[in-house]
Amino acid sequence: MEIVVALIFSAAVLFGADRLLLWLESRGHVNWGRKGRRQLSDEPTAGLDSMLTDHTRR
Repeated sequence: MEIVVALIFSAAVLFGADRLLLWLESRGHVNWGRKGRRQLSDEPTAGLDSMLTDHTRR
């Protein structure tokens, strides 16, 4: 009986976490399950890219 309770509790926690992450995705905070992966080539380049490129100092 304890195993059944543990499995039901685990399923409830996973379901709750999924709903929470879908809610956060609808607000734009995370990328979870509905929108799929973002194309990184469409994203703007980070400032780190400009810091790591070779620049000659004069």
